[in-house]
Formats: sequence, structure tokens, C-alpha cells
Amino acid sequence: MADVQLRPDIQAARNRMSYRLGSNREIKRLVNYLWEGETVTHLVGGVYGPGTGLVVLTDRRMMFIKDGWTSQVTEDFPFEKISSVQWSAGMMLGKITIFASGNKAEIEQVQKPDGKAIVDALNSIITKAPAPVPAVPVTTAPVQPTPAPASLSQVPSFELVKELRNRGALSPEEFGQIVARL
Repeated sequence: MADVQLRPDIQAARNRMSYRLGSNREIKRLVNYLWEGETVTHLVGGVYGPGTGLVVLTDRRMMFIKDGWTSQVTEDFPFEKISSVQWSAGMMLGKITIFASGNKAEIEQVQKPDGKAIVDALNSIITKAPAPVPAVPVTTAPVQPTPAPASLSQVPSFELVKELRNRGALSPEEFGQIVARL
């Protein structure tokens, strides 16, 4: 890969990989799969669906890329669609399990240090994600507390009811009913 100049963020993520064998083709072509302004933070090799490829964590999403001689496969996992991610380690390799949009994706044969790092980083991102914005904004008028008179025994009953009506605490119907009882 000495002849290919990588973007600084991709090169830094590549340098952090503990094992690169089988991922160099995807790393070289990774820039073709990224969105405008997207930054790569972590890379790890793994097996998902059609075969061995590259798991990429960016500042916007996680994705799996397999860029083979005969086929290219990309699977995107945008952060807002990911509900949880799990890491399970075996004797030599591990597995990343992503739960997104009601589906479960398992990426196997992942190097243990790289897999744990990418899952920890993704968990940090999705647990700090802002709460979803409601579709219809709810606006409520602030409620002004009605101060009570100093002592109810000092205020005639009719005056108290009249004051409650004037402040909007009683509707005209309620006011009429209470006055009739007095």
C-alpha cells in the first residue's frame, strides 16, 4: 500500500488496526464509499454475509464493505437506526452484533482488540445521541400560579370566588354554580 496515498483519517485508522491481511483492497477504495465530509475513526476486518470485508466506523455511521474482484457489497448502519451493539469474544476472534431497525447483523471473525475498540466507540456514540425530536412539537402555555389570600377566613366567600373567576381559575359556569350555593 506504499504506492497509494490515503486520507489522513483513513491512514490513522489503518495504523491502529492490529491485523490488516485481507482488508487492503477495501482500505484503498474506502474513500469511494464515504459521504462528503465524513471522517473515518475505526477500521477492522471481519466476515459478514457474502464474505470477508472491512468494518468501518465513521462520525456518521457504521458500514461493512466488501470490494471483491467480481462483486461489491456495502451495508450501512446509520447511528440513528442502531438500537444497540454487542461484542462477544472467543478464544482467538470475536463477533460484533448490531441491532438496527428491528434487524440483527452479525460480523464474525473480528480481531479482538480492534473489535472491542470499535464496539466501545460505537456504544459511546449511540448512548450520547440526542433524544429523537417529536414529529409534532408540543407547546404549552406557562401556568401562572394563583396566589392564595393571606387567610381564607379574612376574605368574604363571595370575594374569594369572584377573585378566582377573574384570574381564570373558574369558568363562568363554575362561578355561577358556586355563587348559587353561597
